[in-house]
Amino acid sequence: MRDVQRVIDTVGIVQIDSVNVLTRSQYLPFFSRLGPYDVTLLDRARDRAPRRLVEYWAHEASLIPPTTWPLLDFRMQRALSDAWGGMQSVARNHPELVSAVRAEVEARGPLTSRQVEAALEHDVPRSRDDWGWNWSLVKNALEHLFWGGQIGSSGRTPQFERRYDALHRVFPPAARAAAVDPALRAGEETAYERLVEIAARAHGVGTVQCLRDYFRIGPAPAQRAVESLVAQGVLLEAAIDGWRRPAYLHRDARRPRRVEARALLSPFDSLIWTRDRVAAIWGFDYRLEIYVPAPQRVHGYYVLPFLLGEDLIGRVDLKADRGAGALRVQRVTWEPGRGGAQDRAELDAELALMAGWLGLDQVTA
Repeated sequence: MRDVQRVIDTVGIVQIDSVNVLTRSQYLPFFSRLGPYDVTLLDRARDRAPRRLVEYWAHEASLIPPTTWPLLDFRMQRALSDAWGGMQSVARNHPELVSAVRAEVEARGPLTSRQVEAALEHDVPRSRDDWGWNWSLVKNALEHLFWGGQIGSSGRTPQFERRYDALHRVFPPAARAAAVDPALRAGEETAYERLVEIAARAHGVGTVQCLRDYFRIGPAPAQRAVESLVAQGVLLEAAIDGWRRPAYLHRDARRPRRVEARALLSPFDSLIWTRDRVAAIWGFDYRLEIYVPAPQRVHGYYVLPFLLGEDLIGRVDLKADRGAGALRVQRVTWEPGRGGAQDRAELDAELALMAGWLGLDQVTA
């Protein structure tokens, strides 16, 4: 668990996603940084008290330390203007339902959306033609309350359903006061600064765009936060070769003489969130193709960048064929000048390591 905590402290935020063609995306950043580890440690950090991680809309749906959650109060306070339309609509048009849903969760949580619906016997017919996003009124009420910071999540079911719960049951004692009492949360400008510093620690070096995208902060508050952190000496002005934008280096960033790394990266790994930064630093043009129609995909469906040493040298389209006990390599695309015998040997070793971690017996093309 100390190793898992070290990754949490380093990256500060882990994006989650429902796609399970390989494994749930939240598990991969820890494998990329630690190698084979017991994924139940991460589940325990999220699902069992005292939690080391809680879920919120931090980047996208993400896992963050409980102490980071109150810093996103500015987003919670704007749930009626910034949340998706269905959430806003149910809050405005069905306030009595929202109140009933909150009372049910606080009295009986943790509960999934289906469990709340069954308890309230308040559901509406739903089309199954919209890929699951045509939510019921109850689901929209739950998501409005979750976005607004009025309820939290005690984790996920094996089917990836969020388990909604009261804040006082979600947060560990050390973080509970700020979670349940908005008056104890940091002021908005202070919160922006603390979020930007978390992003800067994770990045090492990045532009304002990189730092604000980490927690999806608006341009103006992010710029103010960066300027304040520069004035405090927390951020140092820097430059990235080949990139004209001003960049910033966290004062505690380490500059190793040599980087020895080998990792397959989740398509949702925070290292590659800001595509401009990835292109500027590594010359690597990465595009998420999961939601691209199959005939238009260039590199594949679930494509993991391959990091070797200091460079992103290729991309691998992977699938866990659990029925056959195989990790299927559906396509490998090397960067120009890469893909020689040594590169292929390193990739083969990493694939074998991943297959073993996933409980698969072989790696097949």
